[in-house]
Formats: sequence, C-alpha cells, structure tokens
Amino acid sequence: MQMIADLHTHTLCATHAFQTLNEMAAAAKDCGYKALAITDHAPAMPDAPHRWHFENPTALPRTIDGVVMLYGAEANVVDAKGHLDLPPRILEYQDWVVASIHSPCVPGLLTRKEANRIWLAVAENPYVDCIGHSEQENYRYDYDLVTKAFAANHKVVELNGNSFNVRKDGIPNMKALLAACLQNGCHIAVDSDAHSTWQLRHGLTALYGMLEEMNFPEELIINATTANLTAELKLHGKACAKEVGGILV
Repeated sequence: MQMIADLHTHTLCATHAFQTLNEMAAAAKDCGYKALAITDHAPAMPDAPHRWHFENPTALPRTIDGVVMLYGAEANVVDAKGHLDLPPRILEYQDWVVASIHSPCVPGLLTRKEANRIWLAVAENPYVDCIGHSEQENYRYDYDLVTKAFAANHKVVELNGNSFNVRKDGIPNMKALLAACLQNGCHIAVDSDAHSTWQLRHGLTALYGMLEEMNFPEELIINATTANLTAELKLHGKACAKEVGGILV
C-alpha cells in the first residue's frame, strides 16, 4: 500500500518542528508523493505562527518541484463547545483544515460526553475538512455515534502516524475507530503528522500494516489515489479543487 499524498505535515514555522517548506516538499517528492498538505499549528499552540501566516497563501507556489502543495492549518479546539482558534474568514480559504485537540489548548481529561459534544460540534463546522488524531485516550468519544455525524458532514477521519511516537495511549483505539469509519462509510486520511523529513519518510509504515490487516477499502481512503483526493477536494467545495485536479490528472 502506498499513499499519493500526505495531508497533515508541519514546518519550522512552529519551533517544535524542524524543516522548511522546501525541505518538506523535496522529501515528499523522494517518497513518490503527488501532493503534500502543509498544516502548521494555528495560534493557540504556544509556539505556533501568528494568524497572519494563514492569511498569506498567495506568497506560495501551487507546485514545488512537481509536488502539488496544499496550504492549510491544524486548527485547535479551544473549549468544550468545539470552537476553533481561527475565525471562519481565515478558515474558509484554506486548502485543507485539520481540527485537533491538543492538551495545551484544552488541558486535562474530557468525559466521553464532553468529547462527544466537541466532535459533534466540529462535525457541523463547514470549514473543517479533517479530524486530527482523535484516537487519543484522554479524549475518547463514542466512535459509532460521532463517525456517523462525520460521514454525514463529509469530515475525513485521520489515521495518524505520529501517534505511535507521542500519543501511544491511543494506539489501541485506532482499530476501533477505523471499524466505526468502515461501518458508517466515513472517509479517512492516512497521514504522518510529520514534524521532520524523517517522519515524513517513515511515518506511515505502522499504519499501512493496520490497514492491510483490516482489509480497509481503498475507496474510503482519500489520499490513496489522485482520483480520490481530487473528488474529496471537490466534495468539500475547495477553491483549489479544479486547479489541483488539473495538475494531478
């Protein structure tokens, strides 16, 4: 199994990542990827770039050395109502928006009821494309209930390679989450959440094994083929969909 894109990666615009935009693009090319999404942390993270970072996409090219670039954000859930740390006027023109829970932004444990409420609210947010590393044990939710809402609202659920490094408590939850996605027809993305080129190159290995073991269907994996990715961008009404699709054909 081989993905054609990685849709959740970071650059040194946040100081806990280590590579530049061009270095990440070069590594993506080495991996054989057709596309790469740069989704740097939104401002609620302590070392994140200023919100202006996400308002300046015209400074960047659509392709770098043949790799199609998607420019977006990993937005942070900031309260129990599922609000995010970037306003709609910024989120609406991002190429790809991942919504995630990080402990510096929502500290402490959540009850299952609280986690359900957060993700059901995020499911209704028209500017969110993907649900980031939501298998975390501290924020466990009702996978069957919520993935039904994700599927109904065209939210992609992420399988996150970096969880094998920094969120190991959630690894046992991944198969249950994938099973719920499969049962409810919820699309997934297989992402590295890379904070370095090393992670970009090696971050999906364990995930491939899990998908193969479950015989997870390619048609539900949005970054498994260029056709899947193009169709998902169109489904989400992304302004970049036509341009990106024309390049990926």
